[in-house]
Amino acid sequence: MPITICATINTCSPSLSGLASRFHLPLRYGYLSTAVSQSPFSPRCSSSSLEFAAMDNGGSPCLFPLYRCKTIHLVRHAQGMHNVEGDKNYKAYMSPEYFDANLTQLGWQQVDNLRKHVHESGLFKKIELVVTSPLLRTIQTAVGVFGGGDYTDRMDILPLMVANAGNSDRAAISSLNCPPILAVELCREHLGVHPCDKRRSISEYQCLFPAIDFSLIESDEDALWKADVRETKEELAARGMEFMIWLLSRKEKEIAVVTHSGFLYHTLAVFGNDCHPLVKQEISKHFANCELRSLVIVDRSMNRLDFPETNYPGNIPSGRDLPSDVADEKNQ
Repeated sequence: MPITICATINTCSPSLSGLASRFHLPLRYGYLSTAVSQSPFSPRCSSSSLEFAAMDNGGSPCLFPLYRCKTIHLVRHAQGMHNVEGDKNYKAYMSPEYFDANLTQLGWQQVDNLRKHVHESGLFKKIELVVTSPLLRTIQTAVGVFGGGDYTDRMDILPLMVANAGNSDRAAISSLNCPPILAVELCREHLGVHPCDKRRSISEYQCLFPAIDFSLIESDEDALWKADVRETKEELAARGMEFMIWLLSRKEKEIAVVTHSGFLYHTLAVFGNDCHPLVKQEISKHFANCELRSLVIVDRSMNRLDFPETNYPGNIPSGRDLPSDVADEKNQ
């Protein structure tokens, strides 16, 4: 019997059930969902050993066409002022003092260390787009990690961040030689009630971060945050799925996303239910401040119209091309 192991979307939530068959989110290189038949050339290939391996390890190797896969590098923002006080007393999250909280100095050290990692690992050169939640702490993290070097005043080039933006005590950051950064509301933190999760006006952000693209945000003021209504976990997870589908619609193949702990946890928790429990845990466990986790998202729908760029049709010039196994089948 072929063995098929999938990390599928959790369909327990009605708001997510319609998306269940659309796509998967495996860990990078742990691709998902194809049947693997037994082969006499494989070691330990007996039916019982294959079944045991599937149960023990969460599934056999799987394949997907490369053009249906997209690599995403998920980043939680660095330490914010609200994280420090909220860790001491949960009620601090309700304080207006931490409205749209900025990074701490420790947070900026975390940014510097992650920036060093993405450059030394070669990841920086691979990323085609950075998507950020439009809150101060995520924007500061995005420009600090993925932005250019120190900004030199020029008339023709806008800085990604002006000096001391958001009380950062940091020099201006250049927009040269770095991927574009796009602000998207879909990947915001839990909406409502907590002032730290309410954003400033877009016009204010544009003064602080001139080269960031805010064009996808429709309202200058924060129309999504409500002082007396907290977004439910189910609503947040559904918004996360909408964001994943939006990512799949992008042309870029390697995207970094700078977002928040709650958004990441509740979005990723609906993936990996058919994986080994340790794999699911690896996918969805809580992120540390400024943690980066690389995953692959797979589109299983037949809605894609693009053609795989690296595939080659073969048989050029054309000639006789009957494979022996096809000939065998015809002669049986």
